[in-house]
Amino acid sequence: MAHTIEVAKSGRAACRSCRKPIPKGELRFGEETVNAFAEGDMTYRWHHLKCAASKLSAELREGLSAFAGEVPEREEIEALMAKADAAKPPPFPHADKAPTGRAKCLGCSESLPKGALRVVIEREIERGMSVTKGAGYLHPKCAAGYVESQGGSHEELTTGLRQNTRDLSESELDQLFAEV
Repeated sequence: MAHTIEVAKSGRAACRSCRKPIPKGELRFGEETVNAFAEGDMTYRWHHLKCAASKLSAELREGLSAFAGEVPEREEIEALMAKADAAKPPPFPHADKAPTGRAKCLGCSESLPKGALRVVIEREIERGMSVTKGAGYLHPKCAAGYVESQGGSHEELTTGLRQNTRDLSESELDQLFAEV
């Protein structure tokens, strides 16, 4: 099983995004997930195509590539997916400008001033008895040393920064890589 697009067999399924029913005969997107009631089995969470385009753009894109039929309003769905992709934060690591002056550098523990260039990496955050992942911030000059101390490499960091950084000018990118 994988993510799928199919014609709704009945009108009983409700969209998991907007909670409204998916009418019989309308195309729907099935997000593959683990079945909570049968260990080891998989099932689908159903969504309207437009709802999935806004919330699950990557998964819907996968489903659309495998779907052989015609998709009504495909241009609108593609536009919704593009808008959703643009609104998502870039993958780690990336660089941006600090929106506030509240964050502290993981490397040196000094604050990152508002508007300053910063490197954003994924880090583990301990929350009581559980560990979750979230963003961690570094001064560009501290980034390589911190990443290497955590088992990463300078090359992986710079490659990731080049691929994932958005919204910085060429001069800002030059400044960033001079410091990293």
